Amino acid sequence: MNAEIIKGLTIPFLGTSLGSACVFFMKKELNSFVQRALTGFAAGVMTAASVWSLLIPSIEQSQQLGRLAFLPAAAGFMIGMMFLLALDRLIPHLHMNSDQAEGIKTSLPKTTMLVLAVTLHNIPEGMAVGVVYAGLLYGGADMTAAGALALALGIAIQNFPEGAIISMPLKAEGMTKPKAFAAGVISGAAEPLGAALTILMASLVIPAMPYLLSFAAGAMIYVVVEELIPEMSQGEHSNTGTITFAVGFVVMMILDVALG
Repeated sequence: MNAEIIKGLTIPFLGTSLGSACVFFMKKELNSFVQRALTGFAAGVMTAASVWSLLIPSIEQSQQLGRLAFLPAAAGFMIGMMFLLALDRLIPHLHMNSDQAEGIKTSLPKTTMLVLAVTLHNIPEGMAVGVVYAGLLYGGADMTAAGALALALGIAIQNFPEGAIISMPLKAEGMTKPKAFAAGVISGAAEPLGAALTILMASLVIPAMPYLLSFAAGAMIYVVVEELIPEMSQGEHSNTGTITFAVGFVVMMILDVALG
């Protein structure tokens, strides 16, 4: 079981690291069309994971509440949204293709705030993987090893382009290739750390598993709505992001249903 958990926590991190390694092989920064396409895909994967891997299991695990089975999912979802909103207001960061930093005022360099933006994005993904594996580990939820692996694989698939999206602009900002790669890897480290902390929390409050599942879903949807959807719609009007959103959603849904 411990080997399964280590594998599940490592797979998404490897996705980010491999994507960041693109900085060694690609000479030019990703153009806006490719960035919109990859961002749309990531948004689709995260949305599907929030619904199929987190919210639906949260509701299913609350069936003993009868008609109020929606309460843990609704409450956890809103708390997760508020948690990410608080982090968004507190942590200084700079979104891609933006000149205005968010969070508390700071004198941090632009490259650091770009990395912090991606790190902030990765926190809820790590929490999502962690809470699913916590359910598998402690038996407090109807989780299967295949279902947990499906979520880890889905997050890893969308992490690969994200790694490239962060490392390539950092190189364009003047970082050396090794430093840009390292920055991408460091941003991805938030996922296994967040997952490990979530598993630890779940061990203390196993009855709260439905709330933890929906909490992670709310945190991920916050990132999708606040960050990814605006980014995939920037620039000249295009349906590219919308189409790849649908592709990402379907890919994650297939993984969850087929493997779960």
